[in-house]
Amino acid sequence: MKRKLFSLGFVAVMAVSLTACGSKNNANVEKAASVPTIDKINGEDYKDLKADIKILTNRTDIVNTVYKGYAEQFMKEYPNITVTYEGITDYAESVTLRLTNGDWGDICFMPDTLEKSEMSDYFVPMGDYDTLNGIYNFVTEKMYDNTVYAMPNGGTAGGIAYNKRIWKEAGALKEDEEGNTILPKTPDEFLEALKLIDEKTDAIPLYTNFAAGWPMGAWNDYVGIASNADPDYKNNKLLHQQNPFTKNDEMSGPYAVFYILYEAVANKLVEEDPLSSDWESSKTKINNGEIATMVFGSWCVEQFRGAGSHPDDIGYMPFPITVDGKQAAASGGNYAYAINNKASEENQIASMLYVKWLVEESPIFADEGSIPAKKGEPLPDALAELAGIELLSDNAPAEGEDGLYDKIRNKAEVLSGDYPPSEVLEAALYGNKSLDELMGEWNQKWSDAQSSEGVEITQ
Repeated sequence: MKRKLFSLGFVAVMAVSLTACGSKNNANVEKAASVPTIDKINGEDYKDLKADIKILTNRTDIVNTVYKGYAEQFMKEYPNITVTYEGITDYAESVTLRLTNGDWGDICFMPDTLEKSEMSDYFVPMGDYDTLNGIYNFVTEKMYDNTVYAMPNGGTAGGIAYNKRIWKEAGALKEDEEGNTILPKTPDEFLEALKLIDEKTDAIPLYTNFAAGWPMGAWNDYVGIASNADPDYKNNKLLHQQNPFTKNDEMSGPYAVFYILYEAVANKLVEEDPLSSDWESSKTKINNGEIATMVFGSWCVEQFRGAGSHPDDIGYMPFPITVDGKQAAASGGNYAYAINNKASEENQIASMLYVKWLVEESPIFADEGSIPAKKGEPLPDALAELAGIELLSDNAPAEGEDGLYDKIRNKAEVLSGDYPPSEVLEAALYGNKSLDELMGEWNQKWSDAQSSEGVEITQ
């Protein structure tokens, strides 16, 4: 049941490939330098530009409908540019492999398997960080050495999708004296709610979507702000913390995140056979009440609402961890658009025009219920239930530590990809390891990775 992780072995393969074509890369850098950055490109200057560009996307469900519609709208403004999409099911693995030969297309959602230091090997600079950070949200995530290499497709907040009708029927939602709904604020309160759902309804309390692989990786996203209410934790404190996966008295931090998953599986509050779970059908099932709860970023809300005839039943709650009396939700970028630095100059310019149009003019953020890429735009309705919860974004790494988080997590094979959370599920499902044993192993791996990178322990 173990899944492949893109770690040192794969990075080494890519490094060999890059070494073999170093002179070509130099030429690509020079070519990319002649392409206007996203803040400077002017569409009026390129109305006669001729190009055929291809975009790779993980959204196989809407690639031939919604995304095709965006392409058609853009091509009305730029009739000499042809835009086509290619949907990829096993996205991260397939795209990471295809990047090495350079002949994959023109725009892709940058796979999270790349370390930040590798971005310039494959992609065109979007602009300098200081400039773009004043215009767009979430550009810190795809920035290296003050250069941004990908533009986020808007952003999401980190919480949990749930079927409000099922939760109410089970008595899992409490009310205060004024009749306001009280949602779970701690891991144990959340688990008690799942138990009520299991006892009083026919719904699956928590659906893991284990078989699809990538949904398990969503649990890693809650280790930062959601578990600590600290925007400095993920990119700074965690890197210098000794044994970060150890349980604490407040039941916060990384341990608390995976405690929820482990206990839900161990107490049979998830689907009966995680190996046979199905992502596409799960959308319909949470819409009609067969599933009560799923852990995903807020991007999922519009998909779940649109998957059946009960859109108003879909709600979105904060992740159930409280630190010093407050809850926080991480707001971060979705997959980010990156442009192939090995494409022709015409295609790179056309791609920059299309990315700019997507993030500034298209209806994509309203359609997907995501936080707009451009600063100052209104938040989506999907985040209404997060009112009063502090929405925070991760702070940038300290000077000289850009990319260090990726290096440590990839070397440790922890918080990277879908397997580490899947390991928690497997341990709970088969009872072959306690959570404390598993977290002890993760602490050792993290410590070894810190040591190999010469990281000073200060926490």
